Amino acid sequence: TQLKLVNPSQYRFEHLVTQMKWRLQEGRGEAVYQIGVEDNGLLVGLSEEEMRASLKTLRRMAEKVGADITVLREREVDYDSDVPRKITEVLVRKVPDNQQFLDLRVAVLGNVDSGKSTLLGVLTQGELDNGRGRARLNLFRHLHEIQSGRTSSISFEILGFNSKGEVVNYSDSRTAEEICESSSKMITFIDLAGHHKYLKTTIFGLTSYCPDFAMLVVSANTGIAGTTREHLGLAMALKVPFFIVISKVDLCSKATVERTVKQLERILKQPGCNKLPLLVNSDDDAVTAAQQFAQSPNITPIFTLSSVSGENLDLLKVFLNILPPLTNSKEQEELMQQLTEFQVDEIYTVPEVGTVVGGTLSSGICREGENLVVGPTDDGKFLRLKVCSIQRNRSACRVLRAGQAATLALGPFDRSLLRKGMVMVSPEMNPTICSVFEAEIVLLFHATTFRKGFQVTVHVGNVRQTAIVEKIHGKDKLRTGEKAVVCFRFIKHPEYLKIGAKLLFREGVTKGIGHVTDL
Repeated sequence: TQLKLVNPSQYRFEHLVTQMKWRLQEGRGEAVYQIGVEDNGLLVGLSEEEMRASLKTLRRMAEKVGADITVLREREVDYDSDVPRKITEVLVRKVPDNQQFLDLRVAVLGNVDSGKSTLLGVLTQGELDNGRGRARLNLFRHLHEIQSGRTSSISFEILGFNSKGEVVNYSDSRTAEEICESSSKMITFIDLAGHHKYLKTTIFGLTSYCPDFAMLVVSANTGIAGTTREHLGLAMALKVPFFIVISKVDLCSKATVERTVKQLERILKQPGCNKLPLLVNSDDDAVTAAQQFAQSPNITPIFTLSSVSGENLDLLKVFLNILPPLTNSKEQEELMQQLTEFQVDEIYTVPEVGTVVGGTLSSGICREGENLVVGPTDDGKFLRLKVCSIQRNRSACRVLRAGQAATLALGPFDRSLLRKGMVMVSPEMNPTICSVFEAEIVLLFHATTFRKGFQVTVHVGNVRQTAIVEKIHGKDKLRTGEKAVVCFRFIKHPEYLKIGAKLLFREGVTKGIGHVTDL
C-alpha cells in the first residue's frame, strides 16, 4: 500500500524503487500496490490529479526495475468532500532474471464427469489433443521437473498470461514453445486422471509436483457426488489453498446451481474443513478473491461457470491472472530447516550504522548477532562477518525466515570487499565455489551456431556473469530445441553455485534454460 507517490524527491524515488524490488522478490515477481490507502489500512483516496501523478510515478518505478503494471480496479471513496476521491489497485509484474516466466502450478481435482477436461480445454483452448500436446510439452519437461513414468495418470495443460494480463494460449495455433516465449506468467494445470482406483497413488504423485494451489471442479447438475468429498479431503491433505469451480451451469436451472452452492458452503464450513466460502459474481469479486485467498488460506473462492456458453469464464481468468505465486508452505518449512543462505542484492553505507546489505534469505533462519561468512571474493575466498542487526520493512526484526527480504547491518565490515551476487552463509556450510560447471540445458532459440567458444550471460539465482562454452558433451553444436550437457567457464571470477540450481542463459536472440549438474 502506498498513499501518494506525487513528485517524489530523487532520494525518495530511489528508496521506493528498492522497496518495489524487494516486494517483487518476496512476491516471487508480483506485487499489488493500493494507491490512496494509508499504511494502517485507512481508505483516504486521492483526487483525480494526485492519482494521475501517483500512477505516473509508479510507472517510472516499474520501468526502473524492468516491470510492467496493470490497473486492476479503481473504487470511489465516500467522503463528505466536494472532490470525488479514488483508490486504485495496480498489479506490478516482473519476471526474475533467472526465469523465463513466473510459474504457478495448479492441481486439478474432480470426478470423471465433472467437466474438468472440457474446462481445461476451453481455458487453454487446447485444440491440441493430448497426444500431440504432450509431445510439445516435452521440451519443458525439465522445467516442471516432471518425472517420467507417472504421466499415465497425470496430464499437463498450460495457460499463459502476458505482462498486460491478456491470455496467451493455443487459440492462434501457437505451439507450447511460443506460449512459454510470450508469457510472463504461466499456469500449469496438473490434471489427475479421475480414475478412482488410482486415487491413492495419484495423491503421492501429486505432492511430488509441489502444486501451489488446487482447483476442485464440481458439476452443477450432479452436485456433491461420492468422490467429491474425497477430492475435498485430497485438497485438504495437499495442504495447499484450493478454490472451487462449479461447471455446467448451462445445463440446469438457477435453483439447482444455488442448491449445489449451498451444499458446498455447508460442507466447507464444517469443523473438519473450517473454510470461509466466497462466491465470485463479478470482476471485483475475482480481484478480491485472488488477494484474500493468497493472504489467508482458509478462504475458498467459488466460481459458477459454463464451458459451453462461456458464462463467467472471464472471472476465472481474471482470478488466475492475479493469483500470486506463493511460497509454498511445505517448501518453506523444508527451506527453513536448511543452513542459512542470504543472497546479496544491494550494498550501501549508512552513517553511524556502517555497511548495510539488502537481499533475500533463500534458506535457513538468520538471527541478530549471528556469525556468517560472505563470498566468494575474486580469488574465491569467504570472509567472516557478524550480523549486527536486521531490518525488515523499515522496522527492526530479530529473526529472518527463508523467503523473506531484509537489510542486514554488518557494522565496520569493509564495503569494498562486497559485490552483488555474493552469498552470506553459515560457516559450517563449507560453501562450494567454482569457475567451471556443467549444466543440462535445452536451447530454446539461437541465431548463430551454439558451439565451443560461444559466450553467454548466465543467470543462476542472483548470480549473473558471462561464461564461455568449454565443451558440449557428445555433440559439436546445438540446434534449437536440442538438449545436451554443456560445460561452462565463468570469465571473471568464481561464483557460488549449487547442484540442481535452475539456470537461464542468453546472448542476443540465443536463449536457453536448464539446471546445474556438476561443479
